[in-house]
Amino acid sequence: MRISSLISYAGGFKETVKEIQILEKAGLDVVWVPEAYSFDAPSAMGYLAANTERVTIASGILPIYSRTPSLLAMTAAGIDYLSDGRCMLGLGASGPQVIEGFHGVPYQAPVARMREIVEICRMVWRRDRVQHLGRHYQIPLPQNLGTGLGKPLKIINHPVRDEIPIAVASLGDTSVEMTAELADAWLPAFYTADAAKAVWGDALAKGKAKRDPHRAPLEVFAGGAVAIGKGLEHLRNLSRPQTALYVGGMGARSKNFYNDIFTKSGYAREAKIIQDLYLAGEKKAAEAAIPDEYLARNSLIGDEGFVRERVIALKESGVTSLNVGFLGNNFEERVASCEKLRNIVDSI
Repeated sequence: MRISSLISYAGGFKETVKEIQILEKAGLDVVWVPEAYSFDAPSAMGYLAANTERVTIASGILPIYSRTPSLLAMTAAGIDYLSDGRCMLGLGASGPQVIEGFHGVPYQAPVARMREIVEICRMVWRRDRVQHLGRHYQIPLPQNLGTGLGKPLKIINHPVRDEIPIAVASLGDTSVEMTAELADAWLPAFYTADAAKAVWGDALAKGKAKRDPHRAPLEVFAGGAVAIGKGLEHLRNLSRPQTALYVGGMGARSKNFYNDIFTKSGYAREAKIIQDLYLAGEKKAAEAAIPDEYLARNSLIGDEGFVRERVIALKESGVTSLNVGFLGNNFEERVASCEKLRNIVDSI
């Protein structure tokens, strides 16, 4: 199993990269670079390419509405060149609050758009002349929609690889099915080994049934926060604020994918309570309503035996790569957590 981690978009990026350099030596395999409505991810990915040697540099994630499909492909090809073939293009739909509120673009047909984007990106990397007449993207632009001067072009440079791995962050049944059919990797949220089959089993099975048999199996990234040692269980509570935010306050009451996942994971009553409390402004009460059992299942925090059991459970549920966040009061503790996790993973 590979080990991946998401870096923060909140600041201190240059300092974080120094830590990534050490984590790379300690066993980290993949770095996810986020892009919300902060600094753009590709700039940071290029900086990482120049300052790391081995880790895969993945966008985690680039929203599909803020760039044309051809530009997404060009960006990934450029980072792949700078990193000597270490780029992974992570894509996601984001949400209407960001796409319409920050980018000013209509949030429409995310699954259908993603399908077309994947096709166009792979066309660019093969150096085909880009010709795509889809419902959402027409390349070249038809004559009646522009000047009429557009013509099929192929990327000037020769990409390092004619296929760059595409990871998709998806949650809903339709989008997960599409991910299992077309993508190289899947980045789910609120994944627990115990509930994965109930939440996503049918969608994954349907997608895999349509998958090109010549394409490698879907890589699945999931895990949680990591702190390995005795007496560390209290650190599981650190995820309460974010869990309450997503389950309780992300999206509208009637349309919250995270709340739906929490419900399908066996916590229907708690999901409603958390949402009611959070939307009423009682955030601390919403945090307190999150079951301790869930926090344990959604983390790799505990003694070595507990963490080993959770890693095995994740692997048996279909996870191929761990996606984790290392906890610690300082850099040395976080690196030590990475080393311990690497040893556990390698021994399984």
